[in-house]
Amino acid sequence: MPAGRIRVLAAALALGGFAGAQAHTNERGLDPQNFDGSTPACSDFFAHANGGWLESNPIPAEYSQWSLDDELRERNLALLRGVLDDAAKATGTPGGATQKIGDFYASAIDEAAVDAAGYTPIKPDLARIAALKSSAEVAALVREWHAQGVPVLFDFGPQADMKDANTMIGYAIQGGLGLPDRDYYTRTDAKSKDLLAKYRAHVARMLKLVGDSNADEEAGWILALETSLAEASLDRTAMRDPQSYYRIATLAQADAQTPHFSWTAFYKELGRDDVKRFSLPHPKFFAAMDKALAEVPVAHWQAYLRWHLVDFAAPALAKDFVEADFDFHGRTLRGTQELKPRWKRAIDATNEALGFAVGEAYVAKVFPPEAKQRAQTLVKNLEVALRARLAKLEWMGEATKKAAYAKLDTLVPKIGYPDVWRDYSALQVRRGAYFDNVRAAAAFEAKRLAAKIDKPVDRSEWGMLPQTVNAYYDPQQNEIVFPAAQLLPPYFDAQMDDAVNYGGIGSVIGHEMLHGFDDEGSQFDARGNLRDWWSKQDRTRFVARTGKLVQQFDAFVPIDDLHIKGKLTLGENIADLGGLEVAWDAWKLSQQAKPDAERDGLAPAQRFFLSFAQAWRTQQRPEALRLQVQSNEHAPAKYRVNGPVSNMPAFATAFSCKAGDPMARMERVDIW
Repeated sequence: MPAGRIRVLAAALALGGFAGAQAHTNERGLDPQNFDGSTPACSDFFAHANGGWLESNPIPAEYSQWSLDDELRERNLALLRGVLDDAAKATGTPGGATQKIGDFYASAIDEAAVDAAGYTPIKPDLARIAALKSSAEVAALVREWHAQGVPVLFDFGPQADMKDANTMIGYAIQGGLGLPDRDYYTRTDAKSKDLLAKYRAHVARMLKLVGDSNADEEAGWILALETSLAEASLDRTAMRDPQSYYRIATLAQADAQTPHFSWTAFYKELGRDDVKRFSLPHPKFFAAMDKALAEVPVAHWQAYLRWHLVDFAAPALAKDFVEADFDFHGRTLRGTQELKPRWKRAIDATNEALGFAVGEAYVAKVFPPEAKQRAQTLVKNLEVALRARLAKLEWMGEATKKAAYAKLDTLVPKIGYPDVWRDYSALQVRRGAYFDNVRAAAAFEAKRLAAKIDKPVDRSEWGMLPQTVNAYYDPQQNEIVFPAAQLLPPYFDAQMDDAVNYGGIGSVIGHEMLHGFDDEGSQFDARGNLRDWWSKQDRTRFVARTGKLVQQFDAFVPIDDLHIKGKLTLGENIADLGGLEVAWDAWKLSQQAKPDAERDGLAPAQRFFLSFAQAWRTQQRPEALRLQVQSNEHAPAKYRVNGPVSNMPAFATAFSCKAGDPMARMERVDIW
């Protein structure tokens, strides 16, 4: 599953995502109406398990894709709307959490007031940009914006020290682009060139909205500057390597590396002039950034800063900004046809600003303590199954196994919601001032994160909201995290048999566990330190086995002539395959006490795999699919179903597949 940790660095390390009256949805764990009996299970299991659902669930106009997770998010939105509507009407304690989420939401949903303000809220920032006279002043403004929670030019945040996982340090990493990935600037095929031209037109359109009379020419300057940064950036496959994030420098060393950008001044602006060292990797990128500060005309920098300011602010400004922003990021990039209604966007913004305050109210409604206990039992069963699977590995030596056991034994599961809720008392929220509230929340978060640097890691903290339909593994804390929203039907359904629950939420739990042993997670030891705990021989064997999985996924072509990138998606593919195998083993262990019976004409083993496949039910617009294949470390859903099951003999047995059938590979990948 995808994970949402602190911006770019932690997202890389956290391993680890309505259709109208005619649509059929079911909140239970397994729904036969979703099947397609005309497609044999052994030919295309994704279509067999989900063909009926795909047929009856067209993608809603406001979505670029439609999936089970999106169904769950829609249910969440309806519930959260009630929570926030009540908070907006409440007359609770002034300055309390209820007042803050209510005032923020009320301000976000007041479209008339936001439209009346136009772009007045960012005029002081625009004036500041217009007054810049030198590259030194450009660098100073970049520092100020980072301190205010407006990241520009590069990405920055605290994360555990990779060589001392008990302490937080700062990480400054490559960034500064307006498109999702550096390859959008470097690819030369016709579709990529066309998209780049549309991006340039979008930048010009946005600049014209703030009265820029030279917007067309300035869009060219911006594109040239971003292209120079992109060309100096690592690609996404290289960025999957944790080693690429770790390069410790003192402030003096960092200042010498970028003489036109002072890191000493940067930390002083953050209010942390006590910091002595941090990670400054990606030397090629920061050399390009420094060269640009020295050589690019100030007028070009002013255009770049105006663009990134407007891009940051657009969702919280007047309707013309919102629509222009959606026209590119929604329609052009993802193929989405309609903008989400105001109330849904207001909920998203409130979650972004005050998510754990909203989450506390959400959990009280949907996730009782007994649900947490049931999920913890599932986790323990999967831990037993994974340990047994490790013990049986013929290709792994005993010394490496011992270290793997230690990592599994120290794995921390976080279920449902945090034990300690975040304190928002220092965040000031004013009703009727939407953009000001957005800026205040961004500055609050930036200050909160800066305060973590050089402090002990808070192992009770969560990196994902309880109302998020997702899960993650954090290799530096060796923890798996499952928000309450991920532990609801149909992923986890107390009314269903074990086969369905182990195939659904069990495979998700197994997936996150296996991230601790994929090509990235396996580089961290039981304490979360970046350390090689493998024997050389075992690592070589592991690379050879995972290389076969790379080859399998390289061969998949989801759209046009675009192949899945096997190396980019390797971590997720390892976790999908291993997680499903561990869930299968855990389910088989559960059958010793109380075996599942046949239901709906389906054997328990078939129900296990069908539940797994239905959890991945997804369809995407062509634009969204292209975007995912080109820039995402997760393969499209169809291949996350067919890939793993085609490597499992248990699946072939359950559905009587013959050797050589598409879902019964002659040459299987066997890792964990």
